[in-house]
Amino acid sequence: MNGGQLKDFYKILGVSENASEREIKNAYRRLARKYHPDANPNNKEAEERFKEISQAYEILGDEKKRHQYDQQRQFFSQGFAPGSKAAGNINFQDLFGGSGFEDLFDFFSSPTGGQTNIPQKGRDLYYNLPLSFFEAIKGTTKRIRVTHNVVCPSCLGSGAEAGSSSISCKTCGGSGRVARNQGFFSLTTVCPTCQGKGKVIKTPCNVCHGLGTIQETKTITIKVPAGIDNDGKIKYRNLGEPGLNGGPSGDLYIVAKVASHPVFKRRGSAIHLELPITFTEAALGATVKVPTIHGFVNLRIPAGAQNHTVLRIRGKGAPRLRGGGNGDMLVKLIVKTPTKLKADEKELLVRFAEKKKDNPRAELERLAASRI
Repeated sequence: MNGGQLKDFYKILGVSENASEREIKNAYRRLARKYHPDANPNNKEAEERFKEISQAYEILGDEKKRHQYDQQRQFFSQGFAPGSKAAGNINFQDLFGGSGFEDLFDFFSSPTGGQTNIPQKGRDLYYNLPLSFFEAIKGTTKRIRVTHNVVCPSCLGSGAEAGSSSISCKTCGGSGRVARNQGFFSLTTVCPTCQGKGKVIKTPCNVCHGLGTIQETKTITIKVPAGIDNDGKIKYRNLGEPGLNGGPSGDLYIVAKVASHPVFKRRGSAIHLELPITFTEAALGATVKVPTIHGFVNLRIPAGAQNHTVLRIRGKGAPRLRGGGNGDMLVKLIVKTPTKLKADEKELLVRFAEKKKDNPRAELERLAASRI
C-alpha cells in the first residue's frame, strides 16, 4: 500500500480511464475467475488480489460511484486533501455506504508509524481579488482585509491555560490514531478524542478555549503585477493557517478574478479584436484607426482583404509576466455589407457587377463536378 495515495481502481482492473461499462465488466469477470479463492485455495496473495478487484468493480461498475471517484481523483491530483473545501461536494457516505472516505485511502502515511503529533504545515488560504480588465493589464495596488487563524498569544498554541498541563490520551494511548476493522480492511484513523494530538488538555486556555488559535483580521497591501491573467495567483508565504505541533504556517494565495472587456478579448499575452470594415475598404485597401490597450494606432488593410482575415500588430498585446515585453494584438476583419442602398448606389453596383464577371464559386463548382 502507498501511504496517503488514492487507489487506482482503473489500474487494478487493467482498463483505461475512458473504458466503457462493458469493458469494465469483462475485465472484472476475467480477473475474478483468475483470482477467485475457489481457484486458488490457501493462496493469501490471490485472496488479497480478489478483494482488490471486487472493491474496484464495486466502484467502477456503478455509474454514480464511478463519477464521484473520478471527481476525487481529479481533486487529489491537484493537491486537494480529502475533506478539504474543494472536495466537500463529494458524498463519501453515498460512495461507500456509510464507511466514509477511509476505504479509498491507506492511512499509513506518517514516517513515525502512524503518529499524527509530528509538526505539520498549516493549511493554505485563498482570497479572490476582483480586478477590472485594465487593472490586470497595467498592474495596480490593492488593500484587502484577510481573516485567518493565528497562534494564540496566551497559550502560544498549546491550548492549555498557563500553569496547566496535558495528559496522554487514554483512547489512543498517545499515538493520535485508532485502528478499527471495516470488512476486509483494518483502517487506522485519527483519534476522535484528542483529534490526532495524542494528548488531552486538563484546563483549556481561557482565550482560545483549547483550540490553540484565535481569529485575526489583517489588512494587506497587494501589489498586482502588470499582465496578470484571470485566475493568476500571487503568493504570500506564512500568511495561511498556523501549523500543527510547531509546524510552519501555510501560505496565502491571492487569486485574480479579472472582469471581461466589451471590445478586447485576452488569451495569454495576446489581445484579440474584431474590426468592422466596409466592403470598399476590403476591396480597395485602406488605412484605418484601430483601438489597442495601449491607445489608438493606424492599421493598413491590404487591398482584396477577405472577411475574417487576421492582421497582427506586434507589441500591442498584454505585458508578459515572464520574459518581458508585450504580446501581440490580433485583429480579425469583419467585412460589413451595406443593407440599405439608394437608387444611384444600386445602379453603380449593378454596373460594377456587369463589368466584373469573376465567379467566386468557379473552383467550388469545378471540384464538386469532378466527383459527381
